[in-house]
Amino acid sequence: MPSSLVDVLAGLGITTPTPIQAATLPDSLAARDVLGRGRTGSGKTYAFLLPLVARLSGESDAAARAVGRPARRVRQSKRPRALILAPTRELATQIDEALRPLAQPAGLTSRTVFGGVGQGPQVTDLRRGVDIVVACPGRLEDLIAQGHVSLDAIEVTIIDEADHMADLGFLPSVRRLLDATPAGGQRMLFSATLDAAVGVLVRRYLVRPVTHEADSAQSPVATMTHHVLHVSSADHLPVLVDLVAAPGRTVVFTRTKHRAKNLARQLNARGIPAVELHGNLSQNARARTMAAFSDGTAQTLVATDIAARGIHVDDVALVVHADPPTEHKAYLHRSGRTARAGNSGTVITLMTDDQVRDVRDLTRKAGVTATTTRVTTAHPLLRELAPGEREYAGGLASAVAAESRSGRGGSGRGAGRGESGRGESGRAASGRGGSGRTGAGRSSSARAGSGRGAGTPGSTGRPSTSSTRNSAASSTRSQAGRPGDSRSTGRAPSAAAFSAGSRAGSGRPRRTARSA
Repeated sequence: MPSSLVDVLAGLGITTPTPIQAATLPDSLAARDVLGRGRTGSGKTYAFLLPLVARLSGESDAAARAVGRPARRVRQSKRPRALILAPTRELATQIDEALRPLAQPAGLTSRTVFGGVGQGPQVTDLRRGVDIVVACPGRLEDLIAQGHVSLDAIEVTIIDEADHMADLGFLPSVRRLLDATPAGGQRMLFSATLDAAVGVLVRRYLVRPVTHEADSAQSPVATMTHHVLHVSSADHLPVLVDLVAAPGRTVVFTRTKHRAKNLARQLNARGIPAVELHGNLSQNARARTMAAFSDGTAQTLVATDIAARGIHVDDVALVVHADPPTEHKAYLHRSGRTARAGNSGTVITLMTDDQVRDVRDLTRKAGVTATTTRVTTAHPLLRELAPGEREYAGGLASAVAAESRSGRGGSGRGAGRGESGRGESGRAASGRGGSGRTGAGRSSSARAGSGRGAGTPGSTGRPSTSSTRNSAASSTRSQAGRPGDSRSTGRAPSAAAFSAGSRAGSGRPRRTARSA
């Protein structure tokens, strides 16, 4: 590695390469096309960022000239020098955050480009000229069509999480973008798995690629322990509450966006500071969610599979599959949010009676050996898997509710294509389905978090318009005793939790009543 980059890494406490980095760096630094596969959390991001910065800063000019790929160093308006494609906004943001400490000492600039936010600042920076664009496919294609950026000067193209791109249906867009880059540039493709869809990209766009696989196709992390907790339907939520009330960060995965929102509300109602992450949130709400989880404001992140790839938060000790995923690749990627960079971690799958066969097949295909135990909230295993005193400090208002109160719920409307998968478009981020129909012009009870009618978020039925208008104060008082859910566990959250729980209950009551 160039000494300047080694010094930056040392300042970050990084002195030894991971296996995927050690395997790929000699070839990527030599400007060869590289196909790298490593499991989630294996260090793939630095494996492509380090040679990228070395190349653009001129540190590897000799190697680039040897393969006929000399670097140019002049920054030009609308013509970036390097492109990194990522499947989700969160991953693009985290790549850019990892890039900046490496790029700034070399005088290189970068810009993230994705939907769900206004394109104005992106267009301004591109017009000014940046060296590296970290982009999601949809918004980048929009900006190209509008004439705000061209890829005709790209020297290095990197595709991260290529298999996830394929899973989300982004490959046609990726192919169009790669067609717009010069054929002679260096290309690197990194993926957790190398399946047939990824092979299409490799055959068409990589020239004599050097392939490196740092581990087997299914290699569970040795420091990760897997447990299946067999629970009754009635014990499902109480067991989950007990686990996430333990000290430390926990990521809880659900299958659907509505389920993630609802479960986060239930946890907050029981005094657990939790935030939600799913495709119905605008980019600003997603950023607030990740900031709250990263800085410890919220100890629990309830997410759909949008968080299964690329999301990195230090010291996540516990991953809980509240809803088992439908296929084994999702299980491995979800589980990879813990036991990262050599740390240990625990993965728990909550299994009800009707899920026994599915979970058994899931763990077998994932290549993991999980210990299965039938438990209730009184079982001592819960304290072993999630040690420490249980704390119910108080819930938080949901990101969706915050958007509704501030009037920013529609910030994603018309802002571009969604980047986190099918059906998660900019229009979906407008707050519909995620925050009820609160907003300007609604009654005071609606703004207080009661959706279309007064009453608690856990109540059923829709009171008349007149009763809604006349019961704002009583609605707020009634929510004080049951913030977020009418089915109390007997644990009384703090006053702050009550207030936040009341505000969080912005969905339609009749939908919220169908909680799991």
